[in-house]
Amino acid sequence: MSDKLVLALPSKGRLMEQCAEMLAKAGLVVVRSGSARGYKAEIKGLSGVEVNFVSSAEIAQHIKNGTAHLGITGEDLLRETIADCDERVAFLRGCGFGHADVVVAVPDCWIDVRHMADLEEMAASFRRLHGRRVLVATKYMNLTRRFFSGRGVTGYRIVESFGATEGAPAAGLAELIVDITTTGSTLRANGLRILDDGLILRSEANLVSSKVAQWTPGLRAIERDVVARLAA
Repeated sequence: MSDKLVLALPSKGRLMEQCAEMLAKAGLVVVRSGSARGYKAEIKGLSGVEVNFVSSAEIAQHIKNGTAHLGITGEDLLRETIADCDERVAFLRGCGFGHADVVVAVPDCWIDVRHMADLEEMAASFRRLHGRRVLVATKYMNLTRRFFSGRGVTGYRIVESFGATEGAPAAGLAELIVDITTTGSTLRANGLRILDDGLILRSEANLVSSKVAQWTPGLRAIERDVVARLAA
């Protein structure tokens, strides 16, 4: 572990750009070390910070393991990756971008399935008719299990999705899905509808702190400085 405060940021895409813009507006200009395509950087004028560029999913792992002190990534990834998220992660500040809802969506033709309780009843009927559980396609296996368990839904089996999850029902790979959506338009285009009580999580990018990282008073002071600049 470096003696500097390690800040993990997304390594590519729109989320990387939005993080850089947000930090720059707060006077925290990220400057890459060496190659412009390198994965190390620093904060201009803040010598005690080491920036590591990694994927959004890896940021959650680094926060979980304490190999990064701070990170910016989606709450959906944090809660999917870290079962005891609230014990390991301090949510310091919502970033105002990266918004997405994690939802349960069923075929629009399931007119009698409007709520999670209806889904459990339908699953029982489905199993009697087809001899198997209903299949749920998702990349969010842990969030799905926790949400379904909390609502008494048991008659399902998860199929891990590696591609466009919303296409799984039409392709015959699953009966319903758990996925992220921003407007719902992609779900509607694929003949899917969000259950009335099927919102699992309203997610956005968050600046978070690892509760299990090795902290010193000096690193905590840098953390407070970063948070104060962003708040201003």
